[in-house]
Amino acid sequence: MPVSPEELKVRLDGQLAFSLTPFLGDVVDLDVLREHVELLLASGAQALFPAGGAGEFFSLTLEEYKQVVVTCVSQVAGRVPVVAGVGYGTELARQFAVAAWESGADGIMVMPPYLVDAPQDGLAAHYVAVARATPVGVILYQRGSALFEPQTVRTIADAATNVIGFKDGIGDVHRLLRIRDLMRDRLIFINGMPTAEVYASALAACSARAYSSAILAFMPEVSRSFWLALRSGDRSESERILSEAILPFAEIRMRQPGYAVSLVKAGARLRGLPVGPVRWPLRDPVPADEDQLRALLAALRLDVPLGRAATLT
Repeated sequence: MPVSPEELKVRLDGQLAFSLTPFLGDVVDLDVLREHVELLLASGAQALFPAGGAGEFFSLTLEEYKQVVVTCVSQVAGRVPVVAGVGYGTELARQFAVAAWESGADGIMVMPPYLVDAPQDGLAAHYVAVARATPVGVILYQRGSALFEPQTVRTIADAATNVIGFKDGIGDVHRLLRIRDLMRDRLIFINGMPTAEVYASALAACSARAYSSAILAFMPEVSRSFWLALRSGDRSESERILSEAILPFAEIRMRQPGYAVSLVKAGARLRGLPVGPVRWPLRDPVPADEDQLRALLAALRLDVPLGRAATLT
C-alpha cells in the first residue's frame, strides 16, 4: 500500500535518487533497472524517483512507463518511498498519474506542461487537475516554463490537499523565499537544481533540505560523502568534495544541453552498469567529454565498478 501524503511529506529528506531508465535496443532493460535501484538504495537514497527527467520520462510510452514504475516499486519493496514523474498536457499527465498510482507509487512529481507558457490561473488549473487524479502525495516541480507565483502555489495546495511538496529547479532564491514564507510548513521544499550539490547550502537556507542527486547514480561515494559532511556541518569537508569532484563534473555537464542526463548515463556505463544510450532528442556525450569524465573518475579512484569503491576520502 502506498504511504499517505502526510507520511510521504515526513520521509522525503536528504538525498533523493532519480533513477536512470536503462535501454537495451528499443526496449527498457528491467533487469538492469532492478540492479540500478539496489545500488541507489545501498548508497543511502532516502527516496526513489523513477521516470523523472533523469529517467527520460519524455521518451517513454505509457506502457514502458508502467513497466518502469512497477519494477521500481517491486524492487524497493517499501524500503523507501517511490515517487514517479508525470507530465505533458493535463489529460496525458492525469493518465500518467493514475498509472503511477495503480502501479503502487507512493507519490507523483508533476513536471511542467508541454510547450506552453501558461498564465498563473492556467498553471493552477492544470496542477490541481493532475493532483486530484489520484489520492497519493504530489510534488510540484518548478522549472522551465512552470514558474509559480506564491499565491498560485497556495491556490493549488488549498484546492488539492494531497499536494505536499515543492521542488525548485530554477534557483531564484527570492522567488523561493516568497513561496516558503507564504506556505511555511504546509509544503516541504526540495532542491532540484542540476548538480544539486552545488546549490545545497544556499537552498538549504530556503528550507530545501532534501535534494535530487544526479551524481548518486554513478558517483555514490561522492554523493554520500558530501551529504554526510553537509548534514554534520563539516564545511571544510563539503567544500573539499565540491572542489575535487562535484564542480569538475558540473563543468563538463554544462557544455551541452541534455548532459544533465546523458553525462550521468555515460558515468554509469563507465562504471560497469549497462544502462545503454539516451533516446533522442538527447545525445550521448561527445568522445572528448566522455574521456574527461573517465579521467575525473580515475582521479577520484572511482574507475571501478559501482559498489566496489570505498567512501571518498
